[in-house]
Formats: sequence, structure tokens, C-alpha cells
Amino acid sequence: MSGAPRPVKQTGRFRRMLDRLSSTPEELDADELREDARETAGCVPIRECPDREVVKVTGTLRTVTQRPRAGVPALEAELYDGSAPLDVVWLGRRSIAGIEPGRRLIATGRVSTSQGRRVLFNPRYELRPPGQE
Repeated sequence: MSGAPRPVKQTGRFRRMLDRLSSTPEELDADELREDARETAGCVPIRECPDREVVKVTGTLRTVTQRPRAGVPALEAELYDGSAPLDVVWLGRRSIAGIEPGRRLIATGRVSTSQGRRVLFNPRYELRPPGQE
């Protein structure tokens, strides 16, 4: 066995182009969302959010539903940043203008766990303009 070092995998422009061509649309969307989360000031990837800490996250709303919690109206949305999903819940609300599937937003609040899923209850949020990358 020789002591020669193993070649380092090159991530040049050609390799990245091949990776993009062989990726599914879902993988490309996830890559774009992860990059957006890295570039948005102060945002933490959802996968890395510490439990019970106040965090700032960004992503795209994949689903929005109205579902009562303990008899109280609640608007629930799934936020996805390419690393992991996060449930965002506004208690006492049936709808919020601009909160719709496909919309990007920045949310700030305390992460908790409910029924095995990560959740932000009543977060402060900022809607991102449609089409903003």
C-alpha cells in the first residue's frame, strides 16, 4: 500500500454543472432554499435550530391549513428551508393576508417540539416579496 495521498474531489464549475443536470427539481429547490437561508442575515438553518431557543429562520411555505388547537382557531403552515421542515402556528387566527403556499418568509420565535415536530408558535414574521430570490 503506498503512502500517496488520495486525490481530493474537485468541485469545479464543470462538476457543479453535471451535479445540477443530474439533480431532481426537488433537490435543486432544496439547494436554492439552503443557499438563501445561508445568505439571509441572522437566519439559522432549521435543521440546526436549538430547541427552546429564539431563532430567526427563512424558507418557503409548503402548506397552509386551518386547524383548531384545543378548541382555538389556528392557522398552521409548514416552512421549509431545504434542510428540514418547521411548523409555524398562529393561534387565534383563521387566516393572515399573504400567508399562502409558495410564499417565502422570515420568521422569528422560540422553537419547541409538539407531537414530534419542530414548531414556532405565534412568530414575528416578514413576508418576502413574490419572486425575490
